[in-house]
Amino acid sequence: MTNILLILFFVLLFLLFFFKRNRGLPQKTTIFPTYVPFLKEQEFNPDISTDNWDLHKLRLDKFKRSQYKGLTFFLSSENKIYYLSEEGDKVYC
Repeated sequence: MTNILLILFFVLLFLLFFFKRNRGLPQKTTIFPTYVPFLKEQEFNPDISTDNWDLHKLRLDKFKRSQYKGLTFFLSSENKIYYLSEEGDKVYC
């Protein structure tokens, strides 16, 4: 009878050690890269900010507006480039 209790004790001790050890392992996480629009998508959408000066000029000619480094620029009917200040005034470049 004592042998059975002794074996049961070691089995329970082993199971407790095994489950406690596996519970502490870190979970696998998937890291997705930040979204960067493709050049074609940027070419056809003037509201996506770009750092590419040539693409910015192309979009100004095509759509009469383009975002460059977070600031929206417009092309006037006189072909002058401007942006709007915080007060709503046109600032020509």
